[in-house]
Amino acid sequence: MAVLVLNIGSSSVKYRLGADGGTIDGHDGLDDLLGGIRPAPEAIGHRVVHGGDRFHEPVLVDDDVIAAIEELEPLAPLHNPINLDGIRRCQEIFPGVPQVAVFDTAFHATLPPEARTYGVPREWGVRRYGFHGISCASVTRRLPDVANLIVLHLGNGASATAISRGRSVDTSMGLTPLEGLVMGSRSGDVDPGLAGYLARVKGMDVQTFTDALSRESGLRALAGTGDLREVRQSLALEVYCRAIRKYVGAYYAVLGTVDAIVFTGGVGEHDARVRAMALSGLERLGITLDAGLNERHASRISAPGSEVRVLVMPADEEEEIARQTRQVLRVSS
Repeated sequence: MAVLVLNIGSSSVKYRLGADGGTIDGHDGLDDLLGGIRPAPEAIGHRVVHGGDRFHEPVLVDDDVIAAIEELEPLAPLHNPINLDGIRRCQEIFPGVPQVAVFDTAFHATLPPEARTYGVPREWGVRRYGFHGISCASVTRRLPDVANLIVLHLGNGASATAISRGRSVDTSMGLTPLEGLVMGSRSGDVDPGLAGYLARVKGMDVQTFTDALSRESGLRALAGTGDLREVRQSLALEVYCRAIRKYVGAYYAVLGTVDAIVFTGGVGEHDARVRAMALSGLERLGITLDAGLNERHASRISAPGSEVRVLVMPADEEEEIARQTRQVLRVSS
């Protein structure tokens, strides 16, 4: 089955059709890409970032699914609208071709109550959902023999996930993709009192505050750019890597034992400097890098004798989306 995969992120579009694929910077080239695909694909699989409490599995797209994704836009304002736009464009260009939505939150449906629950009034109806689940599912499927692992998906968005026997048991992103690690333009963890403080002192409204945390924070605020390849400031790098190191330690405690740590995503795969800084000082936890292997971007970068394997794995979200799309269509046929 020829499946077109669209992985539309906050800053780029990744696509794959059979053996052909690539990346478009920004979103302006999407129409040209879709218009140039002939013949039409047999199916289309989409990454959709937020599935809320409704979607714990991939689903065949229909009007109800589109309406639900639209309703969830406030939880992922940088992502769900552009994911939905991709679905609608495909409906126009490839009418009648079945489309499947694969949700980034679905992998984290296994979070135990103590991991997904916030210490806030229940009537607020909020919880931790987690993201980068498609990436975590891909890594987990390729490491079936690993009982406990920590997946560090580092890109423009970044997250850490603790996985035990194939199930997500904790993850750094929360209700929205803002929580957790420092990212390209997103703040990661901040004091919840910051919103009230800025409202009192700066007169800042909620929308301005949220937009600033999503678009003007993280590395962009610390170093003037969200592209780690351009970051040379030691403080920005230290803040970024310290957050990763802190979550590795926390998830070591959650899991009890760790068999492997996996770096994936654009930064995780290609930035040896970040990998080294993020895991420095963790030798007493059995985590030791081999500097030469790390610099060469080997698939295994832990030193001989390291109790914990440290791996570098290409993010293969497109293959995972294609696999889940085929699975949905087999079941529905």
